[in-house]
Amino acid sequence: MYLIDTDIIIYSLRNDQTVQQNFQKHKAIPKAISVVTYGELVYSARKSRLVQKNLAVTRRIAEIFPILDITSSVMDTFGELKASLESKGSRIDEMDLLIASTALCHNMILVTNNTKHVERIEGLGIDNWAET
Repeated sequence: MYLIDTDIIIYSLRNDQTVQQNFQKHKAIPKAISVVTYGELVYSARKSRLVQKNLAVTRRIAEIFPILDITSSVMDTFGELKASLESKGSRIDEMDLLIASTALCHNMILVTNNTKHVERIEGLGIDNWAET
């Protein structure tokens, strides 16, 4: 199962051919998004020039992909990862870390183009659909 990161959703909306091909290639595999990704999409829609149109697109995405909430298990993983990374002098943006924690808790592969942000997380499966 795949957890689709915000950047991959945006690339798909912009008709990025590589991302589109990867969605097609993996169409039989279940996919979801984090509630954080949903929030980031709502934020982007709200600050855009076409607020209502982009909110409608965001709501449609929420109909297509199940939205995984932040649970206490996700927060346990988040806290453990954040403490571990900081002890090594390595920090990750908290939103990215929440998304990665969600993928880990649900034993999902994180689909993202921001591999450099999350590749330091041990045990996290990562796939970049923006690359061929």
